[in-house]
Amino acid sequence: MRYVSTRGRAPPVSFFDAVLAGLAPGGGLYVPETWPQLFASPAGRRNAANGHFSALMAGALKTFAGDDIGSDEVAPIVNAAYVRWIDAEDRGVWPPVVTPLVQQLPGLWTLELFHGPSLSFKDVALQLIGPLLDFALKKRNRRLSVVCATSGDTGGAAVEALKGRERIDLFVLLPKSRVSDVQRRFMTTSGAENVHAIEIDGDFDACQAIVKTLFQDADFANRASLSGVNSINWARILAQSVYYHAAAHTLAANGPVSFVVPTGNFGDAFSGHVAKRCGAPIGKIVLAVNANDILARALETGRYERAAFSQATLSPAMDIQVASNFERILFEALDRDGDAVRGLYERFAQSGGVDIPPAALEALRKDFDAVSINDEQTAATMRNHLPYVACPHTAVALAAVAAVAEPLDEPVVTLATAHPAKFPETVEAATGISPALPAWCADLHARTERIDALPNDAEAVKRTIRERTRAWA
Repeated sequence: MRYVSTRGRAPPVSFFDAVLAGLAPGGGLYVPETWPQLFASPAGRRNAANGHFSALMAGALKTFAGDDIGSDEVAPIVNAAYVRWIDAEDRGVWPPVVTPLVQQLPGLWTLELFHGPSLSFKDVALQLIGPLLDFALKKRNRRLSVVCATSGDTGGAAVEALKGRERIDLFVLLPKSRVSDVQRRFMTTSGAENVHAIEIDGDFDACQAIVKTLFQDADFANRASLSGVNSINWARILAQSVYYHAAAHTLAANGPVSFVVPTGNFGDAFSGHVAKRCGAPIGKIVLAVNANDILARALETGRYERAAFSQATLSPAMDIQVASNFERILFEALDRDGDAVRGLYERFAQSGGVDIPPAALEALRKDFDAVSINDEQTAATMRNHLPYVACPHTAVALAAVAAVAEPLDEPVVTLATAHPAKFPETVEAATGISPALPAWCADLHARTERIDALPNDAEAVKRTIRERTRAWA
C-alpha cells in the first residue's frame, strides 16, 4: 500500500517511509491512497467482536503495511507491543482486555482506553510504534531523533514506548504549567538516557508550532533524522482505528454504533473515521470539546479559525486551538484535492482562519457532530456518573451525549481516554474521591525527575537536539 500527502505535490511513499518521516514534504500529512476493507467477511466480523486485540491489530497492520512487513514478521511486532495485556491475566497486573467496554446505562457504553503503562489512550498506539520503529530502523540500519509535542498524555505514552531503545532519542516538548503533576512525572522520571523532557514557556500550540518548524527546516530535519509520534504519524491513526472496529462490531447487532470522542487535536476522532471507511459499523462521530472549541465552531459556522490563545480548563489534554488532524478530514471532504488543502492551510497560516468550502462542510456534517462542554458541566458530570469515576476528559464526552443537538442512535460509546488518577485534584474537587494510581506506577511521586526548561524558541530546541541526539549526521 502507498501513502500520499494531503497537500499533494509529493510522490507516493511506502508505509515505513510515511511512518519514519511523520510529515510529508511541504508540511502535508500522509494518508493511504485507498481505503481497504477490514474484517468484512462474517468470520472477520466475529473475530473483530470476540478476538484478542493483538490479533485484530495484526490483521490491520499487515493490510496497511503491505510488503513492508512480511506475514511472518507481523505477529512478533504486535506481540511485543501488547505482551503486557497478553500475559496480564497470569500476572494479575493489567486487565487482559486491552480496551474493555463498560456499560453505563441501557444503550450507553464507555470504552476504557487507559489501561496502558502511562494510563492514557495513547498507549494503545504508541506501544505498537515502539517495536514497529525498532523493526524498521534495524532493517534500514538507521537512528532517529523522535520529537513529540504534548498537551499532557502523548509525552508520557511516548516515553513509556521508546525509553531505552537503542536506535531512538526522544525529545518531548511539554507546555509550562499546563499539564498535571502525574502527567509531567510520566515524562520526567523514566531515568532513560535516550529520553529528554523539555518544558516550553508557552501552551501546547506553541509546542506544536516548534515541532512543525523543526520539520520545515529540511537541512536540520535530515541531519537529525527527525521523526514524530504525535498523531500526525500515520501509525498512530492506524493503531487507534482498531479499537473502534472492536467496539463497533461487538455492539452492532441492531445497527451502526455512535461514538462520542473527547478531542482537541482530532486524531482519535479521525481514527474512528478511518475505521468507518474501512467497513466498521459506525454511525455518527461526536466531537466532544471543551472551551477550546475550534472544531465545534468549524462545524457550526463553516469557519475554521483559531482563537488568540488556548484557555486552561479542567481537561488540559484538550486545550488546543489548532487541530492538526483536521487537515486529514478536510482532504477527504475536498475529494482528496491536495492543491485545495494546501491553499486552505497557506491562508490559515497567514490569517488564522479560513472558510470551509460548502460542499466539504456538508460532507463533514454527515459524519460528525460537535459539542462544547464547559468546566461547570464537566465537574457536574463527574459527580453525576458516580460510582463510575471518570477523568475530566472522559466527563466531557459523557456530558456531550446529553448535549448533542440531535439524539444519537443507540448504542452510544463514549471514549474514556485517561485514568482518573492522572488528575487526582480535579477528580477529588468534583467528586470527593481521590483516585489512586495503579500498583505498577504507585511509586511515581518518589521517582527522580529530569527536565530542561527552554523559552518558546525553535532555535533553542534545535540546539538541544543537536547536542544530545545520537543520530546527528
